[in-house]
Amino acid sequence: MFVELHLLQNFAPSCLNRDDTNSPKDCEFGGYRRARISSQCIKRAIRNQFRDSGLKPNELACRTKRLVHESIVPRLIDKGREKEAALNATGVVLDQLGFKLKDKSRTEYLLFLGTNEIERIVDLTDKHFADLVKAADKKVKLSKEVSKEIEGLLRQGKAADLALFGRMLANRPEDNVDAAAQVAHAFSTNRIAAMEIDFFTAVDDLQESNEDEGAGAGMMGTVEFNSACFYRYASVHLPELVRNLQGDEDLARRSLEAFIRASIEAVPTGKQNTFAAHNPPDLILAVVRKRGQWSLANAFIRPVQPLGDQDLVAGSITALDRYWGKLAAGFGTDGIVVATPYWSMRDEPLASFNGSRVDNVEALVQKVMDTANFNREGSQS
Repeated sequence: MFVELHLLQNFAPSCLNRDDTNSPKDCEFGGYRRARISSQCIKRAIRNQFRDSGLKPNELACRTKRLVHESIVPRLIDKGREKEAALNATGVVLDQLGFKLKDKSRTEYLLFLGTNEIERIVDLTDKHFADLVKAADKKVKLSKEVSKEIEGLLRQGKAADLALFGRMLANRPEDNVDAAAQVAHAFSTNRIAAMEIDFFTAVDDLQESNEDEGAGAGMMGTVEFNSACFYRYASVHLPELVRNLQGDEDLARRSLEAFIRASIEAVPTGKQNTFAAHNPPDLILAVVRKRGQWSLANAFIRPVQPLGDQDLVAGSITALDRYWGKLAAGFGTDGIVVATPYWSMRDEPLASFNGSRVDNVEALVQKVMDTANFNREGSQS
């Protein structure tokens, strides 16, 4: 069983997600240049929103290189361990896991670990502290029992964002996690002909107007930006989500609800102090289905243009509605479990959804949650 989300979100002038030249990201689609927000950027915003979505801190993960000094060693010190010995013991554990350290401080690459997994590392290090310190001094080798415990450290932790977005550990492929969620790059339904450029100046508050350098600006610069209506798509495979959470269906249910709410509420943070583009979605469409997945991106192969009284957002909603109707007529809707609920800022009904409109976002979330089935085989209850 899958849950799919389709969103249309019109952002005011902004630079939410930049490339290596500090320009807003873009792409070509359907032969036209489009504005783009990367899936990585969207997932980061969703993960940040999880903290306000009802999930507990110990049900989330942390992605960092600073695991040693910022997380493990301080907890060992709180348990009464001496700092240098704690550093050495932690280094042995991480080395056994295949995570090399640079200068006893940072791992070679970002590690995405559940809070419970980090706690297990701390507890094991404290439990076998003396042996680990001796191993760090090359005085003894770790016993097979301790080594076996270390090998199993990353196989019992449960974290919602880790289960949804997965992880890849180059040194430990056996502890990789296949993501239960797929998040597409958002792209504009309209064509972006060229990036806009904001030329700005800053005045030196303490500069006197009669100074030799004159009354000119103390600083000048440019910022690129655009404004676009974005189509966003994401899906969650519910049986995979349950598997990733070791069969905990209660946590899987709460993770799905948090993902839906965060996907609706999260906005990338790039240059927001400059542009303040805090624009909620204009359309949210949710699909619960037993099989198959439909991205509606091809509804916008031809860029949407404002026509007459129909603005860009209204035109994008119309294009999405028509495309869904064609897909449903051509492929059928047998795999769809529930009449697709949607919510829209606009008053016009969507012809292809047979009166399935809900009155508010809360009703949409509840409709999905009442229908979603977390049975591992994905069959209906």
